[in-house]
Amino acid sequence: MTDSYSTRPIRHHPVAIIGGGLGGLTLARVLHVSGIEATVFDLEASPEVRIQGGMLDIHEDSGQAALRAAGLYDEFRKLIHPGGQAMHLVDPQGTVRLADEDDGSGDRPEVDRGQLRDLLLDSLPAGTVRWGQRATGARELDRGRHEVTFADGTAITTDLLVGADGAWSRIRPRVSDALPAYTGISFVETDLLEAASRHPAAAALVGGGFFICLGDHKGFLAHNESDGSIHVYTAVKAAEDWLDSIDFTDTEAAKKEVLAHFDGWHEDLRALIADADGPLVPRRIHALPVGHRWDHRAGVTLLGDAAHLMSPFAGEGANLAMLDGARLGQAIADHSGDTEAALTAYEQELFPRSEASATGSAGSLELMFGDNAMQGLLDQSASHHHADS
Repeated sequence: MTDSYSTRPIRHHPVAIIGGGLGGLTLARVLHVSGIEATVFDLEASPEVRIQGGMLDIHEDSGQAALRAAGLYDEFRKLIHPGGQAMHLVDPQGTVRLADEDDGSGDRPEVDRGQLRDLLLDSLPAGTVRWGQRATGARELDRGRHEVTFADGTAITTDLLVGADGAWSRIRPRVSDALPAYTGISFVETDLLEAASRHPAAAALVGGGFFICLGDHKGFLAHNESDGSIHVYTAVKAAEDWLDSIDFTDTEAAKKEVLAHFDGWHEDLRALIADADGPLVPRRIHALPVGHRWDHRAGVTLLGDAAHLMSPFAGEGANLAMLDGARLGQAIADHSGDTEAALTAYEQELFPRSEASATGSAGSLELMFGDNAMQGLLDQSASHHHADS
């Protein structure tokens, strides 16, 4: 069989996972340890083509459970960033309202996303991930089989197609017409490199882990990274076209535009933008509808952001993607030879789990960018401390 674009034959893969993020790789790993072959197709040219992002807190009941299912929990423990579970809450006047330090007893240890991805990649047989394969679409053939086409003109067929390809999934249209919508929050990302020596005031303010400063429907979220840098998300409740009004090719002018939203805030907070190293990176925050689900379609399903994209304000995205991958892999192994039974079992568990997390994420967004954000966060923290005591 050949495609219409070239003389190369269309190769068949029993299980095709579109997207080599944490969720897709976890699925491939769980299938591998169960003796089931899968192939991952990722749009990036290589695993080194870009930095994978900052720190992730890996939750005991989701991300850690997935790593246990993948047989990688002990290796994961070696990646934990000491002190990463610390939390500093600071108000716009620069007053520290809460400083929880990491005593090692928390159940959400922080790891570097890139190191976690490398752990999963290194656990797979050579050739499992096919790089430089940007999916452009998929169509159903017969009896649950699908064809996937790629930007380079090649195509594959598969008995089981898994869309693990993120917010703007090319596989989602096979099961759902839903599209991500703008949440009302825009980010501008910055970095402070070698923070302890080059930006000591920022390092002291942010602390060893996660940092939040919110007020008047905007603020700063920051992480102390494992490489000694501080990664800052400047968040603003704004119209969807706000970022388009800023020329991000002119870094100094862009800084002034963003800082204009923080007039009157403490200078140590403004320095998180003013003293940033390198370019400013804009990002709009999108989400799928809370409770997104679809009618079962033979031979195809979704996981991670492709299935339940939500805002990052509950810290659930990566954890859920990994748990999705683990649960789907386990369902396939448990229903050997019956793909439809496996997908049905997986989706029946997926939908209520993701709806609960998306509800929590949407609620956190409203809290963090509402009228009394700082007090709400302090009350929430006090409630969590009371529940844990």
